[in-house]
Amino acid sequence: MCGIFGAIGPQSRQLAERAVRLLSHRGPDAHGVFSDSKSGVSFGHTRLSIIDLSVSANQPLVGADGLITITFNGEIYNFKELREQLTSHYDFKSHGDTEVLIAAYLRWGYDMLEKLNGIFAFAIFDRRTDTVFIARDGVGVKPLYYSFSPTHFIFASEIKAMLHLPDLNRDLDIQGISHYLSYLYSPGERTPFAHVRKLKPGCAMVVSGGKLQKYWQFYEIPIQDNVRKISVEDAKVELLSHLDTAVSRQMLSDVPVGTFLSGGLDSTILTALAQKKQGHRPLDCFTIKFGKWDKEGFDVDLPYAERFAKKIGANLHFAEVNVNQVIDIDKLVWNLDEPQADPAAMNKYYISQLAKAHGVKVLLSGSGADDIFSGYRRHQALAFEAYWTWLPKSVRINLKNLAGNLSPQSTLFRRIRRLFDHGSRDEQERMVGYFQWISTQEINRLWSKDIVTTHRTPNPDQPFLESLKALPTGLTPLAKMLYLETKYFLCDHNLNYADKMTMTCGVETRVPYLDKDLMSFAASLPQNYKLHGLTTKWILRKSVEKLIPAEIINRSKTGFGVPIRVWVKDNIEKLTDDYLSKATIERRGLFDYAEVNRLIERNHRGEVDASYTILSLCCIESWCRQFKDNLII
Repeated sequence: MCGIFGAIGPQSRQLAERAVRLLSHRGPDAHGVFSDSKSGVSFGHTRLSIIDLSVSANQPLVGADGLITITFNGEIYNFKELREQLTSHYDFKSHGDTEVLIAAYLRWGYDMLEKLNGIFAFAIFDRRTDTVFIARDGVGVKPLYYSFSPTHFIFASEIKAMLHLPDLNRDLDIQGISHYLSYLYSPGERTPFAHVRKLKPGCAMVVSGGKLQKYWQFYEIPIQDNVRKISVEDAKVELLSHLDTAVSRQMLSDVPVGTFLSGGLDSTILTALAQKKQGHRPLDCFTIKFGKWDKEGFDVDLPYAERFAKKIGANLHFAEVNVNQVIDIDKLVWNLDEPQADPAAMNKYYISQLAKAHGVKVLLSGSGADDIFSGYRRHQALAFEAYWTWLPKSVRINLKNLAGNLSPQSTLFRRIRRLFDHGSRDEQERMVGYFQWISTQEINRLWSKDIVTTHRTPNPDQPFLESLKALPTGLTPLAKMLYLETKYFLCDHNLNYADKMTMTCGVETRVPYLDKDLMSFAASLPQNYKLHGLTTKWILRKSVEKLIPAEIINRSKTGFGVPIRVWVKDNIEKLTDDYLSKATIERRGLFDYAEVNRLIERNHRGEVDASYTILSLCCIESWCRQFKDNLII
């Protein structure tokens, strides 16, 4: 919906004015700055107008009594119900959800957070107490970064909006960098900057005079703890009802709403439900057109999307791009704000460009279905563990060694290698291993001697392991993994790139599968309703048998990606001449050139599958140039 910024300190207004320019892509329809000289608080806002298009809803918005000011990014799907409860307590001047947040704060204080169903990151300045109250939605659909410097406290929707702070400490967080290498994203609150943090999903903070007064968690991701006794038929009916309600809530808009339609199960379900709600007016759907990449294990999505759109009378538009357009490293990293080495993010960018050209500002996305209903291959691998983890450790090590001899050039062999790669580790470490693209041992070999001697060797597994230890006892392995999926992979990877790439184009992504009520329902279902044998998202497939064709219901999962392995091999000379040259690596001082070069050569010979790691090294260098070295701002 928007871009937000805030600062407390002597230069807060100037910082807000500069930040608004840097966030203009997130909100091209209007912008504004609020400043309170007494407290040193300033807010900036760039608006993507979706609900209540009038100027009365522009932000930063000052409440009716002049005591409360808000800068807000997101949508509150139950704002009409909340407004009805608050009408007798507050004199509304606008018709959108922003002013409802002000009224809710005045009525319920911080307890307002428990009542919200939506996606949000907002800050409220209370002139009565000179405090700034900041919160982020429970799953982390909307991003929010913050930093404390010697002179200012600042926060923003994107890191790039914070770079004008003169005393922003730009030291790198080596632990954070290790996360980007291991997972392609950073799970939890860390960023590449040691002194910039992400406000964790479902958390809030209160800052006064530039100092942190309070930080707490108001929402926790539902876990499969108390399983309901529910028949398959009842579960099917209830699930479809929850889906229908979620789509209705998230189609609330005063501008056109469309969908991502990949041709896979999740987006097809949403498109079917959304088209029904549009009636006779064709729904606009958007996808991307590529060729078939046999060597990468991809299937062709487009024909499925085309046939389904034709069947329901929707308008399907596709962005036709080639792989070299998609993997523009500097553009990828600048838009993402973080060195996430997943070029699939650029697919979102090109689709969103196309949607914007067709006048569609809101797109429904299928993100989240795999994470709450069990849709990834690693979930199948986890189930398969029952057939071999009872073996003695020595035998499991032999299985790992045997699998390690299989060629990573084959999609099937890569998956077998990953299945046994962590076979000798305990359950929790093995579970974390399924999220990794490179082992911790391999990462440790890449660090430069200076990093090894001046920093404690980082353990990228730490956020996952700490979360697993904090979970209740007695949970099944799948329940634990689904918790990690939603808490980290979904939030810090999928949702981050979905928000950044769509908002770069002035388009908002909404995620019906992450509706609060639907997530709670999914967590209550028996495990075998999700992963039924080796069938993923079983209950979801069963519930839509009368809604979408069997050819889509029974499709195997297809990655929404690009042929990265082929691309890295074809472009390796260009990469090593620039991002990974000897001079570049030694000047940066993070990595050991000989070990990086060794990894590249082994990947080229087909001994290891390191293409994503090589791309990650390039993205980290690109990020350092643009954000740390300040070559762009």
